[in-house]
Amino acid sequence: MDKNSIKEALKKLKESSKKRNFKQTFDLIINLRGLDMKKPDQHVDIYVPLHYSKGKPIRICAFAGPELKEEAGKVCDTTVFVDDFSKYQKDKKLTKKLAQEHDFFIAQATIMPKVAQVFGKVLGTRGKMPNPKAGCVVPPKASLQPLYERLQKTVNAKAKVQPVIKCAVGIEEQSDDEIIDNIMTIYNALIHKLPNEEHNVKSILLKLTMSKPVEVK
Repeated sequence: MDKNSIKEALKKLKESSKKRNFKQTFDLIINLRGLDMKKPDQHVDIYVPLHYSKGKPIRICAFAGPELKEEAGKVCDTTVFVDDFSKYQKDKKLTKKLAQEHDFFIAQATIMPKVAQVFGKVLGTRGKMPNPKAGCVVPPKASLQPLYERLQKTVNAKAKVQPVIKCAVGIEEQSDDEIIDNIMTIYNALIHKLPNEEHNVKSILLKLTMSKPVEVK
């Protein structure tokens, strides 16, 4: 795959897609082969920082102790203070609502055991637990603004059950160059994590929210 093949797929996709009354998202679909998804060591779960945004704001929630409370309140979209964990423990609907409304969760490292105890079941099944690989488990006195800005342009590319990766790479109003760059960044990061690199890639598709997929050849 190269930039020209992506550009051609984008052109076909735009020509064949009906106009909608909302800005559709471009979704990248990468079908994998030669991996045994029953083996955890062959799962894919990587965080890829992009050069461009995905076109939509990423909502971030912080779990904070007293040391991080003020900083998290200034930077993050939502802050859940450790003293308020009990109400979430009593009402799982609140936790599910929290999970639904946020894309990433940040946690103060010193309270991670409590975070896991209270939120682990709901966030874990959704793949949204604060993840050290994404830099989302932070020291008590961390500066959160750089992390917040980085997560706005971060994609979690994962395949754990089925050998397929699906992720948003932008929206219609973004330029082709931005979409292409985001796709190439994800692809290059992915193949270096696969045991046989590009030979583990079966096919690559691109689609809009309401369109049929187009193969990137």
